[in-house]
Amino acid sequence: MGETRHSQDCVEELRRERAQCSFNMEELTNFLDGRKQLTIRRREIEQLMCTDPAFIDEVPIEYLSHEELYSNELRKVTHLTKKMADLNISLRELNSTMALELLRDGNPLGLHMSMFSDALQGLASPEQQQKWVSMIVKNKVIGTYAQTEMGHGTFLRGLETTATYDSKTQEFVLHSPTITSTKWWPGGLGKTSSVAIVMAQLYTQGQCHGPHPFFVQLRDLNTHRTLPGVTVGEIGPRLGINSQDNGFLSFNHFRIPRTNMLMKHSQVTEDGTYIKPIHQKLSYGTMVQTRVGIAFMCARKLACAVTIATRYSAVRHQSELIPGEPEPQILEYQTQQYKLLPHIASVFAFIFASRSLLEVYHKVTADIGKGNVNYLPELHSLSSGLKAVSSQDSTLGIETCRLACGGHGYIASSRLPLLYTSTTCAITYEGENTVLYLQVARYLIKSYQAAMKGKPVLPSVSYLCTPPAIQRTNSLSSKDLKEAFRTSSASLVKEVEARLQKLCDMGQDFPHAWNSCSVSLVHCAELHIRYYICEQFLRTVESVTVSEGVKNVLLGLCRLYLIHNAILNQGHFLRSGALSEAELSLLEEEMCELLAELRKQAVPLVDSFDIRDELLGSTLGAWDGQVYQRLYDEALKSPLNKTDVPKAYYQYLRPLLKSNL
Repeated sequence: MGETRHSQDCVEELRRERAQCSFNMEELTNFLDGRKQLTIRRREIEQLMCTDPAFIDEVPIEYLSHEELYSNELRKVTHLTKKMADLNISLRELNSTMALELLRDGNPLGLHMSMFSDALQGLASPEQQQKWVSMIVKNKVIGTYAQTEMGHGTFLRGLETTATYDSKTQEFVLHSPTITSTKWWPGGLGKTSSVAIVMAQLYTQGQCHGPHPFFVQLRDLNTHRTLPGVTVGEIGPRLGINSQDNGFLSFNHFRIPRTNMLMKHSQVTEDGTYIKPIHQKLSYGTMVQTRVGIAFMCARKLACAVTIATRYSAVRHQSELIPGEPEPQILEYQTQQYKLLPHIASVFAFIFASRSLLEVYHKVTADIGKGNVNYLPELHSLSSGLKAVSSQDSTLGIETCRLACGGHGYIASSRLPLLYTSTTCAITYEGENTVLYLQVARYLIKSYQAAMKGKPVLPSVSYLCTPPAIQRTNSLSSKDLKEAFRTSSASLVKEVEARLQKLCDMGQDFPHAWNSCSVSLVHCAELHIRYYICEQFLRTVESVTVSEGVKNVLLGLCRLYLIHNAILNQGHFLRSGALSEAELSLLEEEMCELLAELRKQAVPLVDSFDIRDELLGSTLGAWDGQVYQRLYDEALKSPLNKTDVPKAYYQYLRPLLKSNL
């Protein structure tokens, strides 16, 4: 574990849970981190960060105003940046350690450290990178990524901000023609960033060439004052992430040099000639990388939530399982096991699928460098779908964990409300999930139609070419279940494509036919991505070289994940014939057996996530299980408890009591 811990340091319930561990926890932690050396390095960095008093909040953040929240988090992240430089800790190492959990409710430099930097690397020419990257590395500028507009989110082609080229001055004129064209939501935009990568419609020689990225200075680099022609500010409190200054931005005929258009893939020459990229979606690379990062982030947030809820469920005693007997741990109830264990399995599923997709990303990126863009649509489809499923399932999982903790899960000090609000936003940002599912569905339909014409299709959709064949053993193995997902997905794509074609044959134009089938198309996309996740989960746990104990617990988690998701989607399996009613009934019985079996490993499994108490930040989920003392101690920190009689009593309550109404 990250800190030196002894069994006698924790409550009796958790001591018993840890004593029945059937696998090598440290080995599983190493596997989740990637390898032993990465675990060692992560712990080194976490020790440096978590023992630094600068990261300790003197007042719990729930009691701070909006401005205080922002200021406090900016204090911590600037200290973090300096500490990283002093200790030679790279941004990649910091992200891998998740030490950014020290900044729990939003990071004012979050987009600067991620999308802004990634976009420069992926979209700027070598000359532009040489000019700007050194400024970023030396923290001479703070940047953000300004794409979403008040009236236009995921639909990139609908953006209204314009960048019109003036060949006489060799400048682009940035302009926000309407209120809805105001950039809205970018993190760090409101008060922190001095520059931004702005997506705007490119106009040159009287033609519009669609949205393109531009490097734009927003504030004076010495005074931080907003430049003339730029209007920028903060959008106000949100459901969560209120430490971050999400902002708005508009332009009034604001001029930037021609060379500030990011020109790695497309260019505008001095006379205004537009040179288009070899592939229209090359600029999506940054978004793809961001979406894979979101999947990893969601897995981490869900890991925190199940750690909190599982440890609490082992400590909490409630009601009577057997009348007259002592109150059991709530983890003994099957309903509680059902609330938690499938989500523990989901953490592993998302980590393995994200890793696999990251490998695809690196391969495709290397191919693009050689001029091969054939796999780009597949990468875009998989990253869009994985982002959608992971954010959707993690949000639901975290809320389930909160509910599993009863009333105490509603208390801010449990950290579960904060985990929920900082995860549910991922359903919307960097591509709203329904829109992403429909993009995946478009790729599926196109691929299926191509396959039916005998044309080659890419690996992730190659199963659409072959007719669904239900051949399995009597035991209904995990491989059989994976094939059932494959069959159901292929069958649903075939069914919905036929419905689309029928509507078109009846005279509907394709866009209206597509809209008429859109609910089913979303189901197609979701089922396809769930098949991909199941496939990667099973492939990983079957091929990994680990000890028998670790292998067995991974196989059990994979089995639970497959069965749980099959039962949740049983309608698709029944319609396609991939599973029968009798088989689904048997699977439900087996799931209950798996819950009882894995329940014994629940606490060791969440312990293997190796999340330090300082990063977990929960009164309910600390390693020692001292739930009630921590709840009480945290309650004493409330400002209302500084005085026995509050000022409001004298101002409002006492006059009421004395009024003889």
